[in-house]
Amino acid sequence: MNDLYWLTDEQMAKLAPFFPKSHGKLRVNDRWELSGIIFINRNGLRWWDAPEAYGPHKTLYSRCKRWSEKGIFARMMVGLAAEHGEEKTVMIDATYLKAHRTATSMAAKKGGGGRLIGRTKGGMNTKLHAICDSQGRPLDLFVTAGQVSDYIGARALLGSLPDFDWLLGDRGYDADWFREALKDQGIRACIPGRKQRKTAVRYDKRRYKRRKRIEIMFGRLKDWRRVATRYDRCPKVFLSAVALAATVIYWL
Repeated sequence: MNDLYWLTDEQMAKLAPFFPKSHGKLRVNDRWELSGIIFINRNGLRWWDAPEAYGPHKTLYSRCKRWSEKGIFARMMVGLAAEHGEEKTVMIDATYLKAHRTATSMAAKKGGGGRLIGRTKGGMNTKLHAICDSQGRPLDLFVTAGQVSDYIGARALLGSLPDFDWLLGDRGYDADWFREALKDQGIRACIPGRKQRKTAVRYDKRRYKRRKRIEIMFGRLKDWRRVATRYDRCPKVFLSAVALAATVIYWL
């Protein structure tokens, strides 16, 4: 029991406003269920390997899948992050997450958008795109297939950017349209130019060094085994696992 993870009263109080309302039936103990889901995600266990202290593994799986499809875990992260309001600087980047063989079925469901898993030089991967604040805490997340360009993630995250002064990014985000879009929103870009550019792009090198914090963020997220390796076929369930990890690490 001592090595199991349990949410505290203070942490549960922060998360409670994001819980969906029960419809007639009382839910199984929220603390047990959420603590069990966190324990499974952090240690990369199969659902049926969940310790008995968290209750039936089928209940854990059902709660995780149901809340993932409703976007509950993602709303927890975004909602808690909004309370800390970043005003000056945010960072954008992307990282590859290895897809396990249990998740690499490329067959798409009827009317669905596929698994968001693609083939790269490193094998089958999913790419996680993220925006974090000046302290390296995640503000928004987005997943695509592994072979998708960083531009796609940038375009998807552009509309959800908070009000701030600076955006830090690596050379993967050096595109004229992206710089113009940021300029239209009154945002200054600190992005080095690609080596192929004929005219060098000037940027604040001292400010750019702070971008290491988003790399540290990715490293901490990958300490969670179900984040570092994607076992889930459903992209919503996988993104929810990443959002839950970010919530526990940075916002609770």
